[in-house]
Amino acid sequence: MKLNLVPARTGWLWVTEGLKTFRRQPLALSGLFFLFMMAVSLVSLVPLVGNALALTLLPAATLGLMAASKEASQGHFPMPSILISAFRAGREQARAMAILGGINAVGILAVLGASALCDDGAFARLYLFGGTITPELVENTGFQQAVWLAIALYLPWSLLFWHAPALVHWGTASPVKSLFFSWVACLNNWRAMTVYMLGWVAVFLGIGVVLMLVSMTFNDPSLMGSMMFAATLILAAMFFSSMYFSFRDSFILDAQDVQA
Repeated sequence: MKLNLVPARTGWLWVTEGLKTFRRQPLALSGLFFLFMMAVSLVSLVPLVGNALALTLLPAATLGLMAASKEASQGHFPMPSILISAFRAGREQARAMAILGGINAVGILAVLGASALCDDGAFARLYLFGGTITPELVENTGFQQAVWLAIALYLPWSLLFWHAPALVHWGTASPVKSLFFSWVACLNNWRAMTVYMLGWVAVFLGIGVVLMLVSMTFNDPSLMGSMMFAATLILAAMFFSSMYFSFRDSFILDAQDVQA
Protein backbone atom coordinates (compact mmCIF):
# COMPACT_ATOMS: atom_id res chain seq x y z
CA MET A 1 0.00 0.00 0.00
CA LYS A 2 1.44 3.34 -1.06
CA LEU A 3 0.30 6.91 -0.61
CA ASN A 4 -0.66 8.64 -3.85
CA LEU A 5 -0.18 12.40 -3.98
CA VAL A 6 -2.77 14.18 -6.12
CA PRO A 7 -3.07 17.79 -7.36
CA ALA A 8 -5.55 20.20 -5.82
CA ARG A 9 -7.97 19.96 -8.78
CA THR A 10 -8.53 16.29 -7.97
CA GLY A 11 -10.68 17.41 -5.05
CA TRP A 12 -13.25 18.82 -7.46
CA LEU A 13 -13.11 15.61 -9.49
CA TRP A 14 -14.11 13.71 -6.34
CA VAL A 15 -17.15 15.94 -6.03
CA THR A 16 -18.17 15.42 -9.66
CA GLU A 17 -17.51 11.67 -9.49
CA GLY A 18 -19.84 11.46 -6.51
CA LEU A 19 -22.54 13.41 -8.35
CA LYS A 20 -22.17 11.27 -11.49
CA THR A 21 -22.28 8.04 -9.51
CA PHE A 22 -25.38 9.15 -7.63
CA ARG A 23 -27.03 10.05 -10.93
CA ARG A 24 -26.41 6.48 -12.17
CA GLN A 25 -28.19 4.89 -9.19
CA PRO A 26 -30.15 7.64 -7.40
CA LEU A 27 -32.81 5.38 -5.90
CA ALA A 28 -30.36 2.75 -4.69
CA LEU A 29 -27.84 5.17 -3.17
CA SER A 30 -30.43 7.44 -1.56
CA GLY A 31 -32.31 4.40 -0.27
CA LEU A 32 -29.13 2.95 1.24
CA PHE A 33 -28.34 6.28 2.88
CA PHE A 34 -31.82 6.47 4.41
CA LEU A 35 -31.44 2.85 5.58
CA PHE A 36 -28.09 3.79 7.11
CA MET A 37 -29.66 6.75 8.93
CA MET A 38 -32.56 4.64 10.14
CA ALA A 39 -30.27 1.88 11.43
CA VAL A 40 -28.07 4.34 13.34
CA SER A 41 -31.16 6.05 14.79
CA LEU A 42 -32.68 2.76 15.93
CA VAL A 43 -29.44 1.57 17.51
CA SER A 44 -29.12 4.87 19.39
CA LEU A 45 -32.48 4.15 21.07
CA VAL A 46 -31.04 1.19 22.99
CA PRO A 47 -31.10 2.18 26.68
CA LEU A 48 -27.82 3.30 28.27
CA VAL A 49 -25.44 2.11 25.54
CA GLY A 50 -27.38 3.09 22.40
CA ASN A 51 -25.47 6.23 21.49
CA ALA A 52 -22.07 4.65 22.13
CA LEU A 53 -23.10 1.62 20.06
CA ALA A 54 -24.23 3.86 17.18
CA LEU A 55 -20.87 5.64 17.21
CA THR A 56 -19.14 2.25 17.21
CA LEU A 57 -21.05 1.13 14.12
CA LEU A 58 -20.45 4.39 12.25
CA PRO A 59 -17.15 3.41 10.53
CA ALA A 60 -18.64 0.11 9.34
CA ALA A 61 -21.77 1.86 8.06
CA THR A 62 -19.65 4.47 6.28
CA LEU A 63 -17.67 1.67 4.64
CA GLY A 64 -20.95 0.17 3.46
CA LEU A 65 -21.90 3.42 1.72
CA MET A 66 -18.44 3.64 0.15
CA ALA A 67 -18.77 0.06 -1.10
CA ALA A 68 -22.18 0.92 -2.56
CA SER A 69 -20.64 3.88 -4.38
CA LYS A 70 -17.91 1.63 -5.76
CA GLU A 71 -20.52 -0.81 -7.05
CA ALA A 72 -22.59 1.94 -8.63
CA SER A 73 -19.53 3.49 -10.29
CA GLN A 74 -18.85 0.13 -11.94
CA GLY A 75 -22.37 -0.04 -13.33
CA HIS A 76 -23.77 -2.45 -10.74
CA PHE A 77 -26.87 -2.09 -8.61
CA PRO A 78 -25.85 -2.02 -4.91
CA MET A 79 -28.07 -4.26 -2.81
CA PRO A 80 -29.00 -3.45 0.80
CA SER A 81 -26.71 -6.21 2.08
CA ILE A 82 -23.72 -4.13 0.95
CA LEU A 83 -24.18 -1.96 4.05
CA ILE A 84 -22.77 -4.80 6.17
CA SER A 85 -19.79 -5.40 3.88
CA ALA A 86 -17.48 -4.73 6.81
CA PHE A 87 -18.77 -7.81 8.62
CA ARG A 88 -18.90 -10.13 5.62
CA ALA A 89 -15.19 -10.11 4.78
CA GLY A 90 -14.16 -12.64 7.42
CA ARG A 91 -13.70 -12.76 11.17
CA GLU A 92 -10.42 -10.84 11.23
CA GLN A 93 -11.81 -8.01 9.12
CA ALA A 94 -14.97 -7.82 11.22
CA ARG A 95 -12.90 -7.74 14.41
CA ALA A 96 -10.67 -4.98 13.04
CA MET A 97 -13.69 -2.90 12.04
CA ALA A 98 -15.27 -3.40 15.47
CA ILE A 99 -12.06 -2.18 17.12
CA LEU A 100 -11.99 0.81 14.80
CA GLY A 101 -15.58 1.57 15.74
CA GLY A 102 -14.77 1.32 19.42
CA ILE A 103 -11.91 3.80 19.02
CA ASN A 104 -14.26 6.15 17.17
CA ALA A 105 -16.87 5.98 19.94
CA VAL A 106 -14.32 6.65 22.68
CA GLY A 107 -12.85 9.58 20.76
CA ILE A 108 -16.14 11.30 20.03
CA LEU A 109 -17.38 10.79 23.60
CA ALA A 110 -14.10 12.33 24.79
CA VAL A 111 -14.69 15.33 22.49
CA LEU A 112 -18.17 15.76 23.95
CA GLY A 113 -16.75 15.37 27.45
CA ALA A 114 -14.26 18.15 26.77
CA SER A 115 -17.04 20.39 25.45
CA ALA A 116 -18.97 19.85 28.69
CA LEU A 117 -16.30 21.85 30.50
CA CYS A 118 -17.68 24.96 28.78
CA ASP A 119 -21.43 24.57 29.30
CA ASP A 120 -21.95 21.86 31.93
CA GLY A 121 -22.80 19.33 29.22
CA ALA A 122 -25.67 21.14 27.48
CA PHE A 123 -24.22 20.63 24.00
CA ALA A 124 -23.20 17.03 24.75
CA ARG A 125 -26.71 16.16 25.96
CA LEU A 126 -28.22 17.78 22.88
CA TYR A 127 -25.90 15.79 20.61
CA LEU A 128 -26.42 12.45 22.35
CA PHE A 129 -30.04 12.60 23.45
CA GLY A 130 -31.61 15.30 21.28
CA GLY A 131 -33.79 18.11 22.52
CA THR A 132 -35.03 21.55 21.61
CA ILE A 133 -32.65 24.24 20.41
CA THR A 134 -33.96 27.46 21.91
CA PRO A 135 -32.77 31.02 21.18
CA GLU A 136 -31.64 31.29 24.81
CA LEU A 137 -29.49 28.19 24.43
CA VAL A 138 -27.90 29.35 21.18
CA GLU A 139 -27.13 32.77 22.64
CA ASN A 140 -25.54 31.29 25.75
CA THR A 141 -21.79 32.00 25.73
CA GLY A 142 -20.91 28.68 27.34
CA PHE A 143 -22.92 26.76 24.76
CA GLN A 144 -21.23 28.63 21.93
CA GLN A 145 -17.80 27.88 23.38
CA ALA A 146 -18.74 24.21 23.72
CA VAL A 147 -19.81 24.02 20.08
CA TRP A 148 -16.61 25.64 18.79
CA LEU A 149 -14.43 23.49 21.02
CA ALA A 150 -16.18 20.35 19.82
CA ILE A 151 -15.68 21.41 16.19
CA ALA A 152 -12.01 22.22 16.78
CA LEU A 153 -11.41 18.81 18.36
CA TYR A 154 -13.56 16.83 15.95
CA LEU A 155 -11.99 18.09 12.71
CA PRO A 156 -8.56 16.50 13.28
CA TRP A 157 -10.28 13.41 14.70
CA SER A 158 -12.32 13.05 11.52
CA LEU A 159 -9.14 13.03 9.42
CA LEU A 160 -8.00 9.93 11.30
CA PHE A 161 -11.19 8.14 10.27
CA TRP A 162 -11.64 9.58 6.79
CA HIS A 163 -9.92 6.69 4.98
CA ALA A 164 -9.62 4.29 7.93
CA PRO A 165 -12.70 2.09 7.27
CA ALA A 166 -11.69 1.65 3.63
CA LEU A 167 -8.08 0.89 4.58
CA VAL A 168 -9.23 -1.81 6.99
CA HIS A 169 -11.59 -3.33 4.42
CA TRP A 170 -9.79 -2.93 1.09
CA GLY A 171 -6.25 -2.43 2.31
CA THR A 172 -6.31 -5.09 5.08
CA ALA A 173 -4.61 -2.60 7.43
CA SER A 174 -4.85 -2.95 11.18
CA PRO A 175 -7.06 -0.40 12.97
CA VAL A 176 -4.07 1.59 14.29
CA LYS A 177 -2.27 1.57 10.93
CA SER A 178 -5.44 2.59 9.12
CA LEU A 179 -5.79 5.64 11.38
CA PHE A 180 -2.16 6.61 10.84
CA PHE A 181 -2.28 6.21 7.06
CA SER A 182 -5.60 8.07 6.87
CA TRP A 183 -4.10 11.00 8.77
CA VAL A 184 -0.96 11.04 6.62
CA ALA A 185 -2.98 10.84 3.38
CA CYS A 186 -5.29 13.70 4.38
CA LEU A 187 -2.38 15.91 5.41
CA ASN A 188 -0.30 15.20 2.31
CA ASN A 189 -3.30 15.72 0.02
CA TRP A 190 -4.59 18.69 1.99
CA ARG A 191 -4.95 20.83 -1.12
CA ALA A 192 -7.23 18.31 -2.81
CA MET A 193 -9.13 17.75 0.43
CA THR A 194 -9.64 21.49 0.83
CA VAL A 195 -10.94 21.85 -2.74
CA TYR A 196 -13.16 18.81 -2.13
CA MET A 197 -14.72 20.30 1.00
CA LEU A 198 -15.11 23.75 -0.55
CA GLY A 199 -16.66 22.12 -3.61
CA TRP A 200 -19.33 20.47 -1.49
CA VAL A 201 -19.95 23.71 0.39
CA ALA A 202 -20.52 25.37 -2.99
CA VAL A 203 -22.93 22.61 -4.05
CA PHE A 204 -24.92 22.88 -0.81
CA LEU A 205 -25.06 26.67 -1.01
CA GLY A 206 -26.01 26.57 -4.69
CA ILE A 207 -28.91 24.21 -4.04
CA GLY A 208 -29.97 26.37 -1.09
CA VAL A 209 -30.11 29.47 -3.29
CA VAL A 210 -32.15 27.65 -5.93
CA LEU A 211 -34.64 26.41 -3.35
CA MET A 212 -34.91 29.89 -1.83
CA LEU A 213 -35.72 31.34 -5.25
CA VAL A 214 -38.36 28.65 -5.82
CA SER A 215 -39.88 29.40 -2.42
CA MET A 216 -39.95 33.13 -3.20
CA THR A 217 -41.55 32.47 -6.59
CA PHE A 218 -44.46 30.62 -4.98
CA ASN A 219 -44.49 33.03 -2.01
CA ASP A 220 -44.65 30.08 0.40
CA PRO A 221 -42.09 30.21 3.28
CA SER A 222 -43.15 26.75 4.52
CA LEU A 223 -42.20 25.29 1.15
CA MET A 224 -38.59 26.29 1.76
CA GLY A 225 -38.39 24.21 4.95
CA SER A 226 -39.88 21.12 3.35
CA MET A 227 -37.66 21.32 0.28
CA MET A 228 -34.52 22.01 2.34
CA PHE A 229 -35.11 18.96 4.52
CA ALA A 230 -35.47 16.65 1.51
CA ALA A 231 -32.59 18.32 -0.34
CA THR A 232 -30.27 18.03 2.67
CA LEU A 233 -30.86 14.28 2.91
CA ILE A 234 -30.27 13.78 -0.82
CA LEU A 235 -27.16 15.98 -0.80
CA ALA A 236 -25.82 14.05 2.19
CA ALA A 237 -26.31 10.82 0.21
CA MET A 238 -24.40 12.39 -2.69
CA PHE A 239 -21.61 13.45 -0.35
CA PHE A 240 -21.20 9.92 1.01
CA SER A 241 -21.22 8.68 -2.57
CA SER A 242 -18.14 10.78 -3.25
CA MET A 243 -16.07 9.60 -0.29
CA TYR A 244 -14.99 6.40 -2.03
CA PHE A 245 -13.24 8.35 -4.78
CA SER A 246 -11.13 10.31 -2.31
CA PHE A 247 -9.89 6.97 -0.98
CA ARG A 248 -9.42 5.41 -4.42
CA ASP A 249 -7.14 8.22 -5.60
CA SER A 250 -5.22 8.70 -2.35
CA PHE A 251 -3.75 5.18 -2.18
CA ILE A 252 -2.17 2.63 -4.48
CA LEU A 253 -3.04 -0.77 -3.04
CA ASP A 254 -1.00 -3.87 -3.73
CA ALA A 255 -2.97 -6.46 -5.68
CA GLN A 256 -2.62 -9.06 -2.93
CA ASP A 257 -3.99 -6.67 -0.32
CA VAL A 258 -7.16 -5.58 -2.08
CA GLN A 259 -10.37 -7.11 -0.78
CA ALA A 260 -13.49 -7.53 -2.90
